[in-house]
Amino acid sequence: MLTIGTPKKPAPAFSGDPFNRCTHTALSPQGDIYVSDGYANARVHKYSPDGKLLFSWGEPGTDPGQFNLVHNIACDDEGWVYVADRENHRVQVFDSNGKYETQWHNLMRPCGLFVTRGKEPIAVIGELGPETVASLTKGVANLGPRLSVVSAKGEMLAHLGTEPIGEKLGQFIAPHGIALDSRGDIYVAEVANTYWPILFGAKPNHELRSLQKLVRVS
Repeated sequence: MLTIGTPKKPAPAFSGDPFNRCTHTALSPQGDIYVSDGYANARVHKYSPDGKLLFSWGEPGTDPGQFNLVHNIACDDEGWVYVADRENHRVQVFDSNGKYETQWHNLMRPCGLFVTRGKEPIAVIGELGPETVASLTKGVANLGPRLSVVSAKGEMLAHLGTEPIGEKLGQFIAPHGIALDSRGDIYVAEVANTYWPILFGAKPNHELRSLQKLVRVS
């Protein structure tokens, strides 16, 4: 139905032009398309429903409105745009014109992101946690990998998966993709097998790609 960009012809790294390595998309209530362009670009691009580039914003850095690996993007029913600024350890919030509104800290490399619809949206954020084996083996609690549940006002509501890194139910290695259904159940997709060597230096003896479902009990 629609293709935006030219396959196998990436824009120059950090040129600001779409796309170098786009990471995710989100739809506004009006059907506009937001694209996070993150690995070798520090931009968010906004397109009309028919694929016309409206404008872009962002540049490399740590200040408000700047990005260091834009890894995910979401939009709520009011048109607010939520951007997982992974290596800056934060989620930034913008209006539909790309104007910076606020940011959420106390996150450890936010990677996956899902924002619910409705009048009181919540965000579920997948955090990769620390990369180094030293950080993982010192028993430091509450660093991830985990899920964080945050209100649209930036209030931390809950942490899920605060046990040490692992493959058991309720544990995480690298939560990358998140979705919620109409019941509030959470689905978490991980790239566990490819992330494992970064942490432990050797691949496990299997080809695990996990998809967990966390059922709402309240």
